[in-house]
Amino acid sequence: MSSLTHRASSSALAANQSQQQKQQEQQQVELKGPKPQPFTVAEGQLKNIASAAFPALMRLGSGVFASGYKVSLVPDDGKYAVVSLFGRKLRETSAVSGFNRPAQPIVLYEFEGCPFCRKVREAVCILDLDVAFYPCPKDGPTWRPEAIAKGGKRQFPYMVDPNTGTAMYESDAIISYLFNTYGDGKVPLGLRLGPLTAISCGLAQLSRMGRGSAYRPSKVPQQPLIYWGYEPSPFCKVVREKLNELELPHVQRSCARGSPKRQELYAARGHFQVPFLEDPNTGVAMFESSAIMDYLEQTYGA
Repeated sequence: MSSLTHRASSSALAANQSQQQKQQEQQQVELKGPKPQPFTVAEGQLKNIASAAFPALMRLGSGVFASGYKVSLVPDDGKYAVVSLFGRKLRETSAVSGFNRPAQPIVLYEFEGCPFCRKVREAVCILDLDVAFYPCPKDGPTWRPEAIAKGGKRQFPYMVDPNTGTAMYESDAIISYLFNTYGDGKVPLGLRLGPLTAISCGLAQLSRMGRGSAYRPSKVPQQPLIYWGYEPSPFCKVVREKLNELELPHVQRSCARGSPKRQELYAARGHFQVPFLEDPNTGVAMFESSAIMDYLEQTYGA
């Protein structure tokens, strides 16, 4: 067996074991909160969600689709699909299942409002990677000092990959590393335009007026929260801002369009919708961005 084949086989085995463990953990978390309402904006949230949609428009949808995204019309087999049409379903797939998958989540120290951090978050979604985020908002007392102590610089984003022992700064270097290690090595054009990418990421943040970038006193959970979502979704955006300002560590289960994790959530909960939050500290899980934000505030806000 070649080293490349062995590597892919070992990665697939580790990913399968990890998925089984995650499914067992999901069964122990009770679903609470309102029933999911697809594409429905909660009362009083229209302006907030509308401004949260601007960054994705400014970035021309970078991060919406997983790498190698494809759409096909297939017979209704009971699995997740974005649309049903006359007994057939519109099935979204991607190439990510054929890529090397990390056995452990990659670690990222970063924060909302940072254009260089946004670039990396888009790359994570395109590659369908699970990432342990440790938010480092301004004046955050926990993860920002930890990142500086570990890396030796007051610079973000800072990535640590426990699967390879790699740690690095610089968004372009991180993105290149991720696509070479966990993708096909081809960085999408929207992420490799140098200053133009950084400028557009910066402009994309203007509509949010720095939300999520400054620390608010909070209680740090014993275990990271589990957050299902992807960068361009405005409903996910407002939840991520809350996670950041409260400095709440969370493992993001990335699920851009075409992600196989959409079927995983559908199979576990009978429905797919993001954002979706699981809190192993309280045994609570819920859909709906407004309910999730209220929960985070009530549970972890100081």
